[in-house]
Amino acid sequence: MYCAGKERFSSPQARFLLHGVSMGFQGNQIFEEPQLEEKLKSLRIDIENIAKVIAENTGKTDAQVTQAMLARTTLNPDQAKEWGLVHNIKTELFEPGTQVISIVGSPQRSS
Repeated sequence: MYCAGKERFSSPQARFLLHGVSMGFQGNQIFEEPQLEEKLKSLRIDIENIAKVIAENTGKTDAQVTQAMLARTTLNPDQAKEWGLVHNIKTELFEPGTQVISIVGSPQRSS
C-alpha cells in the first residue's frame, strides 16, 4: 500500500521493517504433504509479489528486496530514503486542516 504512493513521505521517527509473510494454523489441523506444499508455494508467491512491487518502486532488484525481506531488514528514515522507499522526510506530513481517513481491516473469521 505504501509503495502505491507517487510521493512517499516519512516522519523522522519512523522505521521500516522489510519482512516476509507468514501463515498461522488453528487448532488440531492435519495436513498431508501436498497440502503443506500448496501452503509453502502460496507463501513463496506472496513474497515474490511483494518483492516485485517494492523493487519496481525503489530501483532495487527482486533478489535484493527478497533478501532484505528474509533478513527482516529494518531501516530508519534516512536509510529508507537511500533505499528509494521514501522520497522525503518531513516533520509535518499533512497541512493543518487536511482530512485524514484511516483504513483499518478487520480480521476474517472462518465459520
